[in-house]
Amino acid sequence: MRRVGFTTTIPLEVLIAAGVVPIDLNNVFITHHDNASLIEDAELTGFPRNVCAWIKGIYGAVVQSGVTELIAVTEGDCSYTKALMEVLSLNGVHVYPFAYPAGREAVPLKKEIEKLMGQFGVDWDHVGEAKKRLDRIRAKVHEIDRLSWQEDKVTGEENHYFQVCTSDMNGDPDAFEAEVDAFIAAAAVRAPRHERLRLAFLGVPPIISGLYGFLEEVGARVVFNETQRQFSMPFGIEDLVEQYRAYSYPYDIFHRLADISREIEKRRIDGVIHYVQSFCFRQIEDMVLRKSIKLPIMTLEGDKPGAIDARTKIRVEGFLELLEDRD
Repeated sequence: MRRVGFTTTIPLEVLIAAGVVPIDLNNVFITHHDNASLIEDAELTGFPRNVCAWIKGIYGAVVQSGVTELIAVTEGDCSYTKALMEVLSLNGVHVYPFAYPAGREAVPLKKEIEKLMGQFGVDWDHVGEAKKRLDRIRAKVHEIDRLSWQEDKVTGEENHYFQVCTSDMNGDPDAFEAEVDAFIAAAAVRAPRHERLRLAFLGVPPIISGLYGFLEEVGARVVFNETQRQFSMPFGIEDLVEQYRAYSYPYDIFHRLADISREIEKRRIDGVIHYVQSFCFRQIEDMVLRKSIKLPIMTLEGDKPGAIDARTKIRVEGFLELLEDRD
């Protein structure tokens, strides 16, 4: 079956309508059994050491998975993507550029989506049917999110996993829906959890592992995963163009802040972890978040895949003590 990779969330409805297998290459990279080797392979090929590990990991994921078609988001995501696209094109990968307009204008965004539709041979009727199918699954993932923050029955890691998987539905929407159904049935009858502190996790999904579990060991739980939640399109918007205008990740920090502020208040957040990736331009946005959010913020920087280290654990414990002292 035809497989198409992509570098960050794109209008998934187009690929589902086209009947191809969507592959979020970030998920391929981070779940690879030896993801550090994908980075090493990219560096041996010539990628500089001081380039974001996600870009090198995506390159390695394309090479190892044998993907020959790729949608590269050239505006609204990593600034390295254009160069990555060029390198992969030289390697024979067919690349389709996709750009979110910086100003969130509807007309250019609709043109980008229609260009993608033309490249995959689908029309608005096909895409509309695909959206209905995906929205049914997304609604169930929103229920998992609600069980996280409103009924305290879902861990931060579980919340992260199901929401981040909506970017490509694990390549098989029907199988993913069945997994979601089984999880909801099990989680709904759990007893509520009782962590002392409720946290927001802002920024891109973490490259390090074990963070969510460690937080819960020391009495805190993430009840708001900002970017992962955005992947699940939690807007209830029928119009496809408007849905991807509401999606905050590709646009400016102030559009993100409106969503963040609303959810922090609704979910009764005690403190914020702002995760930033080494060598990523989004690190600069930390200054805006610190000036705009009236809660304690700990900025956590990750570089390469691996388990949470002792230094980070000590910093997290100190941050949680600070939060408890405020109560």
